[in-house]
Amino acid sequence: MSETPDYAKGLAGVIANESCLSDVQGEAGILRYLGYNIDDLVANCSFEEVTYLLHRRELPTESQLAEFTKTLRSHRNLPEGIIDFIKAAPKDAAPMNLIRTGVSMLGLYDQRGNDQDRPTNEDRAMAIIAKIPIMVAYFHRVRQGLDLPELRDDLSEAGHFLYLITGEEPGPEATKTLDVAYILHADHGMNASTFSARVTVATLSDMYSAITSAIGTLKGPLHGGANEGVIHMLQEIGDEDKVDAYVEDCLANKKKIMGIGHRVYRVLDPRAPHLRTMAIKLTEELGEPKWIRMSERIAEMMRDRKGLNANVDFYSATVYYSLDIPTDLFTPIFAISRAAGWTAQVLEQLDDNRLYRPLTLYTGPTEDQPITPIGERG
Repeated sequence: MSETPDYAKGLAGVIANESCLSDVQGEAGILRYLGYNIDDLVANCSFEEVTYLLHRRELPTESQLAEFTKTLRSHRNLPEGIIDFIKAAPKDAAPMNLIRTGVSMLGLYDQRGNDQDRPTNEDRAMAIIAKIPIMVAYFHRVRQGLDLPELRDDLSEAGHFLYLITGEEPGPEATKTLDVAYILHADHGMNASTFSARVTVATLSDMYSAITSAIGTLKGPLHGGANEGVIHMLQEIGDEDKVDAYVEDCLANKKKIMGIGHRVYRVLDPRAPHLRTMAIKLTEELGEPKWIRMSERIAEMMRDRKGLNANVDFYSATVYYSLDIPTDLFTPIFAISRAAGWTAQVLEQLDDNRLYRPLTLYTGPTEDQPITPIGERG
């Protein structure tokens, strides 16, 4: 079927709403949150500051950040019923399935019903941002048969997550590395998961349903699941001397190379250089540089042969792998950071709500079809 002028498959190029939160300029390779360039935010701010920015639409003062951080950390405790659910879940369950169900379950413990006033929804947003990392880390501990460390209120979001999955307080370098990754993934315009969150809440459903929709959308390999695919690809290739043949085979057979190209960016993804720098540093320190060398060769070949650049997933995979984070937690980490943006987008949607109701280009029969009696069909 050929496209018609009034039909944008996948809603490509269609403007569906207004937002002041993130400015994604694909042709120029620019990403800004509330007007602040992503490069400047990475260099000068923490994930908590960026979360405050997305929710309050300004950078915080020291006292504002302290109060915001205190509130966020106060929401870390999970309801006992959700801890029981995590302990009872199949040990081989996909972590994304676990947190999708866990966030949905949070709605069971919210006694405020369908109250949609902004202060209530802001409180729900803080709870979701704070609790998703706990769900991920606790499930990872449970499936290994390990104890659940006591929650702490003296560690940053990044530091606390690393502490929970390892049981040991992380060093400043590891904490900073994950904090930067959180900032880079916090929001990104009308991506697929943000769109599904806004569509859901636009029906005046609830915050938990909206974020559950977003998590289910992020799970897909064409969205958040791509970073897991990058590591699987590198492991499949195995050695540096096999990279060229692998890429050539993919090109010849029109196979997708994970982490290369982006639906929006036509030049280098502005988030990728930050993760590339961290990936190089980490692999040098850990004495396993082949992964980044393989990645660099793949990126070089795809840039030369197809004019495509590496995206944020391409290097985030190596960063997480170098931090000794299990591969199946890569996409949940994406969800942990993107929860800041999802919840801010949901709040923005409710501030000026309009139900999403696009049309469909119908391609079926245009005349009434006769119904053959069931005994005469086939």
